[in-house]
Amino acid sequence: MDANQSDRLVIALRAAALELVTRRSIDDLEATLAQIVLTAVETVPGVDAGSISMTRNGVVETRHPTTDEIGELDRTQGELYEGPCITALSDPADDGVVLAQDLAGQDASRWPKFAPQAVAFGFLSLMSTQLCAAPSMRAALNLYSRAPHAFDEQARRVAGLFGVQAGVLLYGSDRATHLKHAVDTRDVIGQAKGILMARFAIDDDQAFRMLVSSSQETNIKLVDVSRWVASEAAQGRHQPTDPARRNR
Repeated sequence: MDANQSDRLVIALRAAALELVTRRSIDDLEATLAQIVLTAVETVPGVDAGSISMTRNGVVETRHPTTDEIGELDRTQGELYEGPCITALSDPADDGVVLAQDLAGQDASRWPKFAPQAVAFGFLSLMSTQLCAAPSMRAALNLYSRAPHAFDEQARRVAGLFGVQAGVLLYGSDRATHLKHAVDTRDVIGQAKGILMARFAIDDDQAFRMLVSSSQETNIKLVDVSRWVASEAAQGRHQPTDPARRNR
């Protein structure tokens, strides 16, 4: 990959980040993942298809594969727990990149179960780059090529740079998604407290303890109890007077 191609990749990454922020979709994890895959496939030379692999609680999932074949190959790696993307997720090189130059030749023995599957689908090279390795989430970008030895050392270096940049975007998006969920949860609990305070002439602390007690008694999450209270109020219902009576 020459200097002009590297410059194109940096420009594309900046454009992707700007688009995400401008559209306020940084809080949309799926939009971020899709943008990362498309940007990589369109700008890294030699790439025919791509995807992202993610793991939560030991389960590997594929996200936004550009073809059905790639989705199948990613699922195969997850089921076998073997392949370049699995290595990138769990134990990559220092630069975060795992490179398979020829899955029909020199790299077949590295992943003996997965390599024949990739070859059968017509993909001989695969470069997987770790995007993040947070305790709650691991992710890797997978770039597939039908040609052997499709990626040179410069491509590997750029893939590592891409991984750093994309990892920051992904981390930010994941954090924003959790923050939005936390804000939404706080808002619905606050709404339920307000309803109970008005209905029973109690203070904020008493209303919260009423929600917590109902949650514990019914074994329903606090936020779900709060949604039920808000829903009942929206429908103009005045009974039951205690949310705990929902499941009685």
